[in-house]
Amino acid sequence: MHVLFVCTGNICRSPLAERLTTAFAAEAGVPTLTAASAGTGALVGRSMDPDAAVVLTGLGGSPDGFRARSFERQLAEGADLVLSLERGHRSTVLERAPRALRRTFTLREAAAVLGLLRPADLPTATDVDERGPQLVAALARRRNDWRGSGGATDVDDPYRRSPEVHARVGNEIAAALLPILREIVGVGVDRRAG
Repeated sequence: MHVLFVCTGNICRSPLAERLTTAFAAEAGVPTLTAASAGTGALVGRSMDPDAAVVLTGLGGSPDGFRARSFERQLAEGADLVLSLERGHRSTVLERAPRALRRTFTLREAAAVLGLLRPADLPTATDVDERGPQLVAALARRRNDWRGSGGATDVDDPYRRSPEVHARVGNEIAAALLPILREIVGVGVDRRAG
């Protein structure tokens, strides 16, 4: 199960989400859950923004060795799930990789739709490589149930903003992302009980 995160510069939001996913997969002992990130206006070759890196470290991830890269069509085509940080990024992904429509969401959209899933919608497989695609398909089927709610879809860009903004954005990303990752791997998920 491979997740791609897309933002603008690929030095703040998307690498934070990528490395949180990597840390989550390592802690859960699920090496088949992998992640990457890219930017629609990437500052290619740059390491993570220092403030974003501090937030990531505080959340349990590591910025070591990260280098920004540009979004390319093949990245979306090779991903099982594409999570953008803004609607504009999602539009760019779909302009370049229209076949990725059913598996491309903003992060907040995917998190909100996850909250709408009924027990019957949830993955039944135990293997991550089956659970992940089952979850993505369920999210795609229920996407329209959320669309008209007027809920926020974008995560603010903290680039060149205060450490406090970086901390808020990092916490927002973690809060939206971790429930999705838990459902993908089936750890800490008790929604089917009862």
